[in-house]
Amino acid sequence: MSAVRLGLTKVNKLQRLNIHHIRGLASDKVTHTGQQWEDNDYRLTRFVDKEKLVNQQFAIELINKVPPTPRKERVVWCDGGNEHLGHPRVYINLDKPGNHTCGYCGLRFYKEDCH
Repeated sequence: MSAVRLGLTKVNKLQRLNIHHIRGLASDKVTHTGQQWEDNDYRLTRFVDKEKLVNQQFAIELINKVPPTPRKERVVWCDGGNEHLGHPRVYINLDKPGNHTCGYCGLRFYKEDCH
């Protein structure tokens, strides 16, 4: 059988799949971005024989567990805790009251009153 015929045979078999049967096999979990496919989405066919793996520990929840760091300086820099891991040095102005977040990793800082 030629490669073209073999390819067409596979396409025809995929077109005949019952998408609702596939939906029953693959549970579509919500991702950290809120992505969840509809029941008739063709992309669910990739999870027929396997499970969709979604990390249940979303980064925003992990960052919120880290308390804000008090600093006495007006301007601080953040390197994510380890400068060798690829986090660029980000400078953060702490003049305004409240928490200030590093735009790269999400760590928070606030200016401690030094009166």
